[in-house]
Amino acid sequence: MWSGGELKAENFPLDDVSGYLHSKGDLVWVDLCNPGTVLLGRLAGELGLDPSTFEDGVEHGARTKATRSATHTFLNVYATALGPQIPGAIESRLLTARVSIFVLPTGVVTVRHEQDPGHPVFDIDEVVRRWDDNSDLLRKGSPALLHGVLDVVVDGQFDAIQQLDDAIESLEDNLFDDQSQTRQLQRQLQRDTYRLRKELVELRRIVLPMREVVNTIMRRSSPGTDTDGLDGWYTDLYDHVIRAAEWTESLRDMVTTVFETNLSLQDARLNTIMKKLTGWAAIIAVPTLVTGWYGQNVPYPGYGSAAGVWTSATLTVLTSVALYLAFKRRDWI
Repeated sequence: MWSGGELKAENFPLDDVSGYLHSKGDLVWVDLCNPGTVLLGRLAGELGLDPSTFEDGVEHGARTKATRSATHTFLNVYATALGPQIPGAIESRLLTARVSIFVLPTGVVTVRHEQDPGHPVFDIDEVVRRWDDNSDLLRKGSPALLHGVLDVVVDGQFDAIQQLDDAIESLEDNLFDDQSQTRQLQRQLQRDTYRLRKELVELRRIVLPMREVVNTIMRRSSPGTDTDGLDGWYTDLYDHVIRAAEWTESLRDMVTTVFETNLSLQDARLNTIMKKLTGWAAIIAVPTLVTGWYGQNVPYPGYGSAAGVWTSATLTVLTSVALYLAFKRRDWI
């Protein structure tokens, strides 16, 4: 709990929340990680919210959104991070943590849903550090707290996009690398491309709706979201959200181009191989033709003597060499 921008109390009982919320000049933050039904019911009672409405707001699988009611504004956003890469795997590495935010006129409640609380995706300590670094903004009320939470969420999305961008650039480098033409490396390239497309699709579903979420806050028509004095901060946040959305769209186009280019290169390599096979087949056909013709057991120049053997051998070698040079000049073999 802050009063006048200064921290006054922390780790107080949940039963004291309602008292602080109704105290003039106080600002309250409540944070819960993977709470149970009983704890959610207690919190709903302290906030004066319908328990069913509260539970619906933090239900599993909810999309990124911002909704307004008469008493509060509810936001559902997702923090993101990329997990370690497993060689040969096609499963998505994108890790997400759903953060449900209730914005009240004098407080903010964050409900975090982490898959592994021991290794959280959303760094709540970073949020607190940003509040401490800009403690003067806390005099602006709950919008200042909300900005700190959303800023960390958007920065995490930016980090994930940057890592995906680096991975796509690595794919582009390997695409035209002559050493990556082996069957094993080609299969690895295909798996990586497929996995990146999957990760970008998942990330796009999270990033694109963030524009409407921040825009809803900036309209100033929601309970507890009067951003007077914070317009510059929210404008900068909105700009980051737009850049993240545009970056995600461009990366999706890039990975699609990489996928299509890889298919085109495979077709080109197949044509090259077919040309080489055709050239060698033509070279092999010449001695087959000559020896087959002489194998008809009819008189021919040198028939019955060693000169005939040398004549056929010379004819075979000269014709084969001439075809080889002709095909090599045309880069068929």
